[in-house]
Amino acid sequence: MKNPWIFPAAALAIGAVGGYISGKNTSTDSGGNPSTSGKTVLRTRSSSRSDNPAAEQSGKHSNRPTGTEEISRMPGNSGRIKALMEFYENLTPDQLAEEARKLDSLPMNERIMASILLFGRWAEKDPTAAMAYSNSIGFTGMFVRPTILQSWASVDPANAANYYASNPREFAMMGMMGGGRGPMGGGQSGASIIASEWARQDPAAAMAWANSLTTTNDKNHAMESVIGEVAKTDPQKAVAMLAAMDSTDKGDAYRSVAAQYGAANFSEAQAWIRTLPADDQAAALASAIGGLSNKDPQAAAKQVGLMEAGDAKNGVITSVVEDLARMDPKAAAVFLKQQDSEKAQRDAMRQLMPTWVAQDPSAALAYANSYEAGDVRDSALQSYVFSNNSVAPAELLKVAETITDEGDRSRSVGIAAARWMREDATAAKAYIQQATSIPEDAKTRIIEGRSMFGGGGRGQRGGNTPAAPAAPAGGTN
Repeated sequence: MKNPWIFPAAALAIGAVGGYISGKNTSTDSGGNPSTSGKTVLRTRSSSRSDNPAAEQSGKHSNRPTGTEEISRMPGNSGRIKALMEFYENLTPDQLAEEARKLDSLPMNERIMASILLFGRWAEKDPTAAMAYSNSIGFTGMFVRPTILQSWASVDPANAANYYASNPREFAMMGMMGGGRGPMGGGQSGASIIASEWARQDPAAAMAWANSLTTTNDKNHAMESVIGEVAKTDPQKAVAMLAAMDSTDKGDAYRSVAAQYGAANFSEAQAWIRTLPADDQAAALASAIGGLSNKDPQAAAKQVGLMEAGDAKNGVITSVVEDLARMDPKAAAVFLKQQDSEKAQRDAMRQLMPTWVAQDPSAALAYANSYEAGDVRDSALQSYVFSNNSVAPAELLKVAETITDEGDRSRSVGIAAARWMREDATAAKAYIQQATSIPEDAKTRIIEGRSMFGGGGRGQRGGNTPAAPAAPAGGTN
């Protein structure tokens, strides 16, 4: 491959969507337990399908696109996705391998989606070949492997589990990179991916497999994933399944169940949380409130007011502000200003301001300026500048210049100036060249049209730059 065409920002999407086109088959013994016979991975049912292209394409309509180049020229993104699914559906494993080599020619956004669909389908037809291909493309292979593993597990979890156990080094990086809870593949380790897919088909078999794992992290992640999957439809059953876990390893599982339980029946969830070890109750309650917030953010906001101060409360404030802001930004703003933690206020501003700015930028700016100079106001103003697409860049620069933290101010001014360059390069260059709040190297990048994010942190405090929209966070799940 010429360049790594899947990067960490896309890893969550790849892992999360990898099983989108997958079927529902399992491979267990007569007692419902995972099959582990054989020293090597068994050839899966999905890979034993006909390799005869003529047979597989016998029912294909003559007017369907015949290749990715033709599909890429089709109008309508949804139509292109559907056409890709249909195109990959009728290819043999060898043909899928050939198509994988063509992905470099697609634009990045199309390349990501095509890779999800291609490797997901390939994993259904010949997963070992798809895995072998992922191992042949170096660093890039890390970012398609979660898709392959998830799609494989969705049709044949036992053999996916066998392969995972036999080739642990191929999946080691899943626990070292990515967003959310840490591992790649939508915030999941390889064991979690398999366990989640297996639990959708046969929770008892999935739990038996998870319990059989000898690596502590894999075992904990897998059991938590099984229990979390069950909790989506039956929180009480998930609570009963917690008994199978070691008491010292239940913290994440408590939070996973609490999030689903809180969404389904908050009163019952509260009663259950009061039975947990004292050290786990605050975090579990925060997760339950986060689950409630997805359904009723106003009710969740009232529950936050009853929580004791601490990290658990600070963490759920951001979730509630995000959900409440979608319904009523002013109510979210009032709720946020009632909080005592400046850290929670600063973090939640990144959720409140973009939503409010899109609806009423003047009101959002007035709210940001109602705070005294400091971290919270800086966070609000920086989010205002980053998310405001309706105000002229020259006006955004005036706002950015009032940010007190040097690092935040420099980054915000730079972003506004870069936007100005697209609208009026002459005026923007004149401003940039005389600006004292923009470092010289950043001035050059802006004028040359290169990325503002060339590296570095957030001035004195580090890491407070608002990020691009991400996948739904797993902090309260």
